[in-house]
Amino acid sequence: MSGNTNTLLSFLSASISRRAGLAVLFASAVAIVGLAAPSLAEDKTAVKVGIMSGEDEDVWRVVTAQAAERGLTIETVVFNDYTQPNEALERGEIDANAFQHKPYLDNQIKTQGYHIVPVGYTGVWPIGLYSKKYAKIADLPEGAVIGVPNDPSNEGRALRVLQSEHLIKLREGTGILATTTDIAENPKHLVIKELDAGIVGRSVEDLDAAVVNTDWALKSGLTPQNRIAQEAVADNPYRNFIAVKAGNENQPWVKTLVASYQNEKVKAEFDRVYKGTGISAY
Repeated sequence: MSGNTNTLLSFLSASISRRAGLAVLFASAVAIVGLAAPSLAEDKTAVKVGIMSGEDEDVWRVVTAQAAERGLTIETVVFNDYTQPNEALERGEIDANAFQHKPYLDNQIKTQGYHIVPVGYTGVWPIGLYSKKYAKIADLPEGAVIGVPNDPSNEGRALRVLQSEHLIKLREGTGILATTTDIAENPKHLVIKELDAGIVGRSVEDLDAAVVNTDWALKSGLTPQNRIAQEAVADNPYRNFIAVKAGNENQPWVKTLVASYQNEKVKAEFDRVYKGTGISAY
């Protein structure tokens, strides 16, 4: 009996050793394959980019052609309001977006917890004060109704335009996310009407004036002749950029995407489309 037992034990020991050896070999093979194969993010040759509808679609047609020459296929996903592209990027529905400036993204990260980073500048669109009733700032009457965008970053930006024209004065130390509650002085007793960024431009005829983002001004049929004031271009903190999910910023496809935008052919189309209302900012 003990002889049979010893034989059985020897057989089991050999079997276990063979299985252990095979397991080690399998694990090693998997590790080698894992090291050799690039991740999907590193090997990406096709991407979805979220952009705003309108003139930017023309610009991105040229960007797409430039990317194709560099081996990257771009599918643009068109949005109609500012709240959607970052949500889509965070969810992984798109790979990048191009529509926002840093103060806007900073506020979105603060309020929504997004993990998004800028990777390459595109352009800057100096925000302006538009009116179809008055030709210059001095003509605005007492109690004039002024429209401003109601999202935090653009409202603060709009109020700073009004301050630069001495129409209001903001409290000392007010940051770029100023709101109407931060107005310390309002000598003309202006009525500040907060509206959605996509609506404020179309409401100019019902207002005495409105601070309107340039892209929405173009969509609303406003012209430089309707603009009675504009923020400064020098040292402007509101440059727009291409953004991606944090962790992807150093991927090869991101560098290709940025290079596909930042070149002379795209700049020429940008200048044609925006007719000087937007300025390339890279």
